[in-house]
Amino acid sequence: MTSARMIMTCVMTQKIFLVLVLVFKLVDGVYLPQSEDGILSFLALGDWGGVSFTPYTTPDELGCANQMGAIAKRINSTFVLALGDNFYDFGIRTDAHDKRFKETFEDVFTAQSLQTPWYIIAGNHDWRGNVTAELEYTKLSKRWTFPSLYYAFNHTIPGTKVKVAFIMLDTQVLCSILDEFSTPEELAGPLDKIAAEKEWQWVEEQLKATQSADYVIVAGHYPVWSIAEHGPTDCLVSRLRPLLIKYNVSAYFSGHDHNLQHLREDNLTVDYFVIGAGHIIDTSESHKDSVPHNSLKFHYADIAGKGGFAYVQTTPKSMRLIFSDGLAGKDLYSAEIRPRSKVTRLN
Repeated sequence: MTSARMIMTCVMTQKIFLVLVLVFKLVDGVYLPQSEDGILSFLALGDWGGVSFTPYTTPDELGCANQMGAIAKRINSTFVLALGDNFYDFGIRTDAHDKRFKETFEDVFTAQSLQTPWYIIAGNHDWRGNVTAELEYTKLSKRWTFPSLYYAFNHTIPGTKVKVAFIMLDTQVLCSILDEFSTPEELAGPLDKIAAEKEWQWVEEQLKATQSADYVIVAGHYPVWSIAEHGPTDCLVSRLRPLLIKYNVSAYFSGHDHNLQHLREDNLTVDYFVIGAGHIIDTSESHKDSVPHNSLKFHYADIAGKGGFAYVQTTPKSMRLIFSDGLAGKDLYSAEIRPRSKVTRLN
């Protein structure tokens, strides 16, 4: 082989290698999909944490994992928001080496397209166990991202200067642990009022710092508004809702109630999404009269659908959230969220 041909062969091999790196890039075991200029895509899932007995999964969780993998590949999803109740029924019972991390998370969400960062928050069932173990697992997993009970991060839409800010809350610190196991002390309000006030102060500081962001997503386990079993969360209605309105937040994501909902109050621009169908569906509508009139835009609680989740595609012009089921990855509903500079709504 001539020197010229050898050089050409090396150059072609390098080009092929670079293409493969762009398409299948792995950094420390985390899959980084090829970015698409002008769009930021991600998934959101709540209440996905299997069950506390073998095989530690539910058909709905497995269905969601399967369909999330397919959709994440199709849309080049960059990350996942995990909205709490990560381990049913009583959280992690031991430490960061507990087998539940493998059996409920690592061995379930196995698609390469889901080997992206998972931004985690805790739910009430996580607080029934060792929440610190979930924080510590961040050091052991390539994708589990749970640096503290509440935290914030930003993403920029590839190829643009459009910024999306995310503020991840611990609603149990703010409001107490509210579920079927709650004691009178828990139902009375936050168990540590000093810790709750510290987080409330942090929330407002973070919201003030997002004034230059084009979209702001706040996420917590408990919903502000919900028509289902648990209904609205009083302490969030009274303290968080005014902050969301004051700082022109784009949307609030939550779980806790095991269905899919979209709510928006008339003449206000904050969208509320309940995305809590990751491991089971609950058909309750016991609080349908507890939300503002005409605020419910969509509700899904089909037991045959094998759970549900959301995927989000964000461009400089709009953020579109789509609800999908775990049975066939069918698009159930789509909602548009405008950038904060274009907040006029058409109801």
